[in-house]
Amino acid sequence: MSPAVPVPSGCHIFSCIDGHTCGNPVRLVIGGGPFLDGATMSEKRQDFIARFDWVRRSLMFEPRGHDVMSGAILYPPLRADCDIAMLYIEVTGCLPICGHGTIGSVTFALEHGLVMPREEGVVALDAPAGKVTARFQRNGAHVDSVRLYNVPSYLAVEAVPVTIEGIGELVVDIAYGGNFYAIVDKQKNFRGLEDVSVDWLLRGSPALRRRVNEVVAVAHPDDPTIRGVSHVQWIGAPRDPRAHGRNTVFYGDRAIDRSPCGTGTSARMAQLAAKGRKHHRHAVRWKGRGRGAGRQPRGDRAERRRLGAHDRVQHDLRRFPRSARRRLFADLNSPTADPEGRGRAYRCAAL
Repeated sequence: MSPAVPVPSGCHIFSCIDGHTCGNPVRLVIGGGPFLDGATMSEKRQDFIARFDWVRRSLMFEPRGHDVMSGAILYPPLRADCDIAMLYIEVTGCLPICGHGTIGSVTFALEHGLVMPREEGVVALDAPAGKVTARFQRNGAHVDSVRLYNVPSYLAVEAVPVTIEGIGELVVDIAYGGNFYAIVDKQKNFRGLEDVSVDWLLRGSPALRRRVNEVVAVAHPDDPTIRGVSHVQWIGAPRDPRAHGRNTVFYGDRAIDRSPCGTGTSARMAQLAAKGRKHHRHAVRWKGRGRGAGRQPRGDRAERRRLGAHDRVQHDLRRFPRSARRRLFADLNSPTADPEGRGRAYRCAAL
């Protein structure tokens, strides 16, 4: 979690578009984003974390957001080979990249005329994690689907044992797909998603993430500012005969991803590839939540190369986004005029 940054005095107005990707929400900030220092989007991300985290909190947390809120801020690209740049914000923090956030944001930007790609059907994005490419299909004025060619993914650390109070020992793999994930496969003290409740996941995930970060330090070999496990991915048996697997992803303090998670799918596929499990596709569902007319997100393994000491794989991730076509104007006043200007994450407690 980013350090607390106070809301500066004055009035701050952000123009946003809200929508979703047949699962998780996306809020795209198209006006009011702060001017950031840095020669790359990674450097600008660090500047945002240091000086402007109040923007993220104000737009992601209550009363303007909620526990599973996610979004992005639109910027001009810094790379000559990109059409647009994005900075990713959610309840977890300011992320290197977000898969569903990219897919949703590309859709909104295209449908509202905010980006003019040099090549029809392709948007090149400058992200803190690196360049990503989104291929889209139009249907008149609307975008029907987006396929994201993600950053290189890899299995960072295999078989990390941790002991969690109330659960016992769990052995996890840590994989990178744009963010670092602790991946929990079926084992003695976790018999799969079919055996646990959402409440169990909400209790166990924060403790597992905290313990994993205590016993192992992970950082990206090319960008050490991308470090630490931020998400936990739990695996279960598929319920749909078309799917190769089923997962749920925990992030933030109390967030269960409504979709299989874009960067989480890349991390899972990299883990499977590194361990020799022949899943060229990994379509996943989480208890039938938000999939839109039975459509399944899909990941395809595209290529395999080396990344430092690791084998890396890159993937195409396809999803079917929906723009709500609703403009939101967030008017943030100084703390004396708006005591909730900084946003608040509420916690449940016994009365």
